[in-house]
Amino acid sequence: MPRRSPAARVSTASSVLCIDIGGSHVKAAVVAPDGTVRGESVKVETPVGEGPAALVEAIVKLVEPLERAPHVAIGFPGALRDDLVLTAPNLGGVWQRVPLPKLLSERLGRPVRMANDAAVQGLGAISGKGLECAITLGTGMGFAVFRDGEPGVQFELGRHTAHKNKTYDEYVGDKALGKKGRQRWNRRVQKVIDKLRALVNFDVLYIGGGNARLVDFPLPADVHLVSNETGILGGVRLWNGFPESGPKAEQA
Repeated sequence: MPRRSPAARVSTASSVLCIDIGGSHVKAAVVAPDGTVRGESVKVETPVGEGPAALVEAIVKLVEPLERAPHVAIGFPGALRDDLVLTAPNLGGVWQRVPLPKLLSERLGRPVRMANDAAVQGLGAISGKGLECAITLGTGMGFAVFRDGEPGVQFELGRHTAHKNKTYDEYVGDKALGKKGRQRWNRRVQKVIDKLRALVNFDVLYIGGGNARLVDFPLPADVHLVSNETGILGGVRLWNGFPESGPKAEQA
C-alpha cells in the first residue's frame, strides 16, 4: 500500500474546491472524492503583479458560482513552507511569507490546504509506486518528486540553471516558446527530460501544464503527458488521501 503524504493522512471523504493558480490563469472546480468534477470548472486571468490581496479577491469572486464544498485545496506556483508562500516568481508583486491558506480560509469560511502546483499536478497523475516526477510547462517550469506516493522535498528547479545562463523557467517557459518557436522548444523539452533522468533517475515522469499539449516528439515509455485538468483533479488528494492505485495518465 502506498505511503500517504502528511497532508493526505486525514481523509474527509467529501468534495473539495480545487484551485489551480497559474502564471496566466486561475482555474477552479469542485471535485468529488473519486476525482469527478461536479458541475463546470471556471477560470479567470491571474492578476499578475498586483500581489496577494488582489489574488485572494480574484479567487473569492471566481468561486462564487460553484457548488459549496467543505474543504479547499490550492496548487500554487512558488516555494512554500509551513503554509506560507515564500516566493512567487511568475506572479509578480510582493510575496514574502504570505499565509495564503489562512487568508483564503478567512474569506471563504472553510479550511484550506496548499501545495506547490507541480506537486498537485503530480498527485493527480502518479500511481503511488516507485520514484515518480512531475513537471509543468507553462509560464515557467514547475517540478515535483514523489516516493511511493509521498511528495519529497520541494525544489524550485525552475529557478535553477538549465543551460548556460538560462534557468529552466527561461529555457522552456512561455517566453522561450514564443521566441524560439515550437520545433526548437520541443528540442529543449527533450533535453530537459534527459537532464531530469540523469539527475533523479525517475521511474516515471509526468508532463503537464498548459503547454504540455504542444509536445510533439515520441516520448520514452517512462514519460507520459497528462491533461492540464490534472492540476485541478490532484487537489482532491490533499484532503481525501491516496487510493490503492492512481489514475492512468491521459494524453494531453
